[in-house]
Amino acid sequence: MSTRSAQHVRPQRTPGLTVADLAKGLGLSCDAAAIVSGVTISGNEVRPGDLFVGLPGQHTHGAKFAEQARAQGAVALLTDEHGAELIAQAGVTDLPVLIVPEPRTRLGEVAARIYGTDQLDVPVLGVTGTNGKTSTTYFMEALLGHAGHRTGLSTTVERHVGEHVFGSALTTPEASELHALLASMREIGADDLLIEVSAQAVTRHRIDGVRFAVVGFTNLSPEHLDEYGDMQHYYEAKRDLFVPERAERAVISLESEWGRRLAADTPLPVTTIGQAEDAQWRVIDQQDARDGSTATLAGPAGQRWPIVLAVPGAHMAVNAALAIVMLVEAGIDQHALEAALNDHVLAGVYLPGRLERVSGETGPTFFVDYAHTTDALERTLAAVRRQVGAGRLIVILGADGGRDPYKRHDMGMVTSELADVVVVNDINPRFEDPATIRQALIDGAADARHPAEVHEVADPAAAIRAAIALAQPDDTIIVCGPGDEDYHEVRGNKLPYSSRGAAREALREAGFPPNRSPRGGQAPAEQLVIPHPHHDTQADA
Repeated sequence: MSTRSAQHVRPQRTPGLTVADLAKGLGLSCDAAAIVSGVTISGNEVRPGDLFVGLPGQHTHGAKFAEQARAQGAVALLTDEHGAELIAQAGVTDLPVLIVPEPRTRLGEVAARIYGTDQLDVPVLGVTGTNGKTSTTYFMEALLGHAGHRTGLSTTVERHVGEHVFGSALTTPEASELHALLASMREIGADDLLIEVSAQAVTRHRIDGVRFAVVGFTNLSPEHLDEYGDMQHYYEAKRDLFVPERAERAVISLESEWGRRLAADTPLPVTTIGQAEDAQWRVIDQQDARDGSTATLAGPAGQRWPIVLAVPGAHMAVNAALAIVMLVEAGIDQHALEAALNDHVLAGVYLPGRLERVSGETGPTFFVDYAHTTDALERTLAAVRRQVGAGRLIVILGADGGRDPYKRHDMGMVTSELADVVVVNDINPRFEDPATIRQALIDGAADARHPAEVHEVADPAAAIRAAIALAQPDDTIIVCGPGDEDYHEVRGNKLPYSSRGAAREALREAGFPPNRSPRGGQAPAEQLVIPHPHHDTQADA
């Protein structure tokens, strides 16, 4: 995930809702005639004509920034009773204040009306699950592009439509930003809108007001349990996307037992995919090769469509199948999809930080990957393991601080089981003692049935250099965890760091030229920030 995000992207035109219209929709009475042209929950992002929404937060109440919002041109305020008291105490008496009990639960509805996304005339497709969301959305984008569609895309990595690319700070933006983004995408000319949906996006009301044509489910494995407590509550957060109030149809992978449960639980019309014999669309004949993988997607009407990817792993073929079938369920012409697959369009998809190769033609093969759960590590390393041939697999492994400490032991164990050499390093220790995090991984590695050779090198750039120094030309190295992130977070400070960039530099130092950037020499995704053409280039505060 990038720390560089573009300025809050907004459409140039909005429906022209008045404050009075907005109040009426909330069941309130107000006669203010000012036009509301935007909405934000951040005092720093208020523009003239905005509705500023003061939300209660963990550390402070957003209503405390009402005076700043007024100074920057807000025409109305929306908050709760406590927020209204704070606004009155600050002496902001010349703006209408709309009061609702839980303003966060109304934010999506309000933003949809302000930006006109309650009347979208293009399909919105959402993908959720622990792993595979980004790959699935990128595969959909490639297939739609081949069919002549222009897509808007919002992922963990980036948000973009056509040639306009923006950085990403959250997997799914806050509701005020999401509706502005969707409206901007449609204004620029997108025919289909693709969104990654996190569990937090559902439980924190970020996707409220969005109507999905199709929602897809990849899988579920332990993650975010520090927030949700256990797998049942984590599952329930995901399941709440698959309801008639939010979506019309569902495509669900049967690759996890949670997917099977969801297929039985959801009231939506369901199409299933996966490798299992009872899946309606089956991934069969999956094979890994040195330069990627192949499979066949067998459909219920006799379809036999080729899946050709530049990355290995049955899990990637299943992600591709999910993308294909979501488009089928969205009504995309099947002949166009088959033509794209016959042209091997998915083999050319660039997946930032997802088994992304950074090495060149000589020296060890070097990948950067986002795998940071036990399940993702097992799937990814097993796939890469099949590709290494006579060489060794060297894995550089770290774990985030402040999040899900329960998974570190098993991450270390599964990595040690599948790798020949493990180099344990720091990723984002945050406010935790990094040595404690590393020790948990090392302890897990020691508990593997066939433990790997383990090295401890705290500094991530030094760990990459150490792995290259240990490697022979036919070995494969993979950095797991950071993916495309462009920072290293220590005690609240996000220090500039890219494992992709560090790997390329270390390869050069060792005399092995890295490969060319997949973006034709441009900066990596997290550095490619192109603002909306109708707005200035001032960065977010």
